[in-house]
Amino acid sequence: MLTKREMLVLKEIIRHYNESGQPVGSKTIMGTLPMKVSSATIRNDMAALENAGLIEKTHSSSGRVPSDQGYRYYLDHLLQPAMVNPEDLNMIQQIFHQKFYQGDDLVAQSAKILSELTHYTAITLGPEVNNLRLSGFQLMPLGNRRVLALLITTSGQVVNKTFVIPDTVTGEQLEAVMRVINDTLVGKPISTVMNQLDTHLVPLISRYIHSPDFFLDVVHRILNEANADRFHISGKMNILDYAQMDDVDQLKSLYHLIDTEDQLTALLSLDDTTNEPSEHGVTVRLGHEFPNQLLSHMSLIRATYHAGEYGDGIIAILGPSSMPYSRVIGLLDLFRDELARRIADYYRDHD
Repeated sequence: MLTKREMLVLKEIIRHYNESGQPVGSKTIMGTLPMKVSSATIRNDMAALENAGLIEKTHSSSGRVPSDQGYRYYLDHLLQPAMVNPEDLNMIQQIFHQKFYQGDDLVAQSAKILSELTHYTAITLGPEVNNLRLSGFQLMPLGNRRVLALLITTSGQVVNKTFVIPDTVTGEQLEAVMRVINDTLVGKPISTVMNQLDTHLVPLISRYIHSPDFFLDVVHRILNEANADRFHISGKMNILDYAQMDDVDQLKSLYHLIDTEDQLTALLSLDDTTNEPSEHGVTVRLGHEFPNQLLSHMSLIRATYHAGEYGDGIIAILGPSSMPYSRVIGLLDLFRDELARRIADYYRDHD
């Protein structure tokens, strides 16, 4: 257990180091503590923190830097989210007062704003909309037997695929199938549409297209895309500022990691039910806690936002281990509340 003064010293070391990037000495700490103590007393506290593995010495410098364990102690016991400053608050309010034609556009723009506010890499994931429903299905001829299939959801999302119809299928047959889908499935949840497509809808479609496998495959691909997780990443170039990598191949691997859906899902621990949020409603993973060594000098701050009946989404910031956690967590805390409210309003209006 740390003494109250040792906790204050650790907190100040982390604050100074995050701001300057330089090792912190006792004289630097002495002028910022709320009580009057000598430089020798602070050196004793720093020695105790070093013995506990919470700070460490770099080379021959007399200053200390936080260790991974020190950051973890700070996050678990000392962190207090900072109030969002007026400039950041104004920027957030401006984005949420814009007009959006798709719910996903709002989520994508959120990643852009978060990246601009923090200068790190922002990742957002739209809500897993529990009642996302089919709004319409259209087939548009493009010529040369090519057809554009359009699926519209109640969120305003439009998914399209182009396919080629066999010589044995006519435009009239496709129109009849389109009417069957709209008459039977419009207004139903996407998950229900996917299930019914392969069950009682197949006989109905087979009345007009004798071998409908090619058509069912196209519709399945569209439905899977509409129902898939939609990640939005902004500020990828910011990685160059904090990755601490000189190896081009390592940088390529890191960019590949955040561009690959499976790896991004693992990074955000979306399939990890044990990754519970802290008392501040966020989860912070430090570099040494990731199995991937590419992330050894980074941290990921992840927050869930709840859009009521319209599902849950994720916002996250990937940055250096020395990021200003108090500011970033305070920012995410406010941002997720505003985003949840705006997402819920959007879907409610479209309902």
